[in-house]
Amino acid sequence: MRAAAPKFLSLLFTAFTLVPAGAHLMELANKIDVPAESYLTMQQIYRGWSLSAILVVGALLSTLWLVLTLRRQRGGIAALIAFVSIVGTQIVFWMFTFPMNAATNDWTMLPAGWEAMRTQWEYSHAASAGLNLVAFVSTIVAVLRSGSSSS
Repeated sequence: MRAAAPKFLSLLFTAFTLVPAGAHLMELANKIDVPAESYLTMQQIYRGWSLSAILVVGALLSTLWLVLTLRRQRGGIAALIAFVSIVGTQIVFWMFTFPMNAATNDWTMLPAGWEAMRTQWEYSHAASAGLNLVAFVSTIVAVLRSGSSSS
C-alpha cells in the first residue's frame, strides 16, 4: 500500500499539468498570427493561471517520490523520465516563457518586436506541452511496469 500514494499522486499531477499545457498547444495555430490588439485581448484569459504552479510543484514532488519509490524496481527508469520531463518544463518556462511575460508586463502591453516575443512564448508552451505529455505517459508506464507491489 505504501507505493500506492506516489503512483496515484504522480498520475494525478502529471495529468493535471498536461491540461493547461495542452490548452496552450491546441490554441497555438489559431493565435500565432492574430493582430496585436486581438492578441492582447486573448492573452487576458490567462490571468490567474500562475496558480497552476501548484500543479507543477505537485508533479515535481510526486514524480520525485515515485522515482525514489521505484528506483530499484521495474518502472524506475520511466519514473525518472517523468521527473526529468517535468524539470524540463520548468527549464523551458524560466528560459523562454517567463522572460516574455516580463517583457510584456504579462501581456498587457506590446513592445517593439512583440511578434518575435509572441512566437517564443507560444512555441515555448508547445514544447512544455510535449514534455508534459512525455511525463504523463512515462508515469503511466512506470505505474504499469511496477505492478501492484507495495515495496
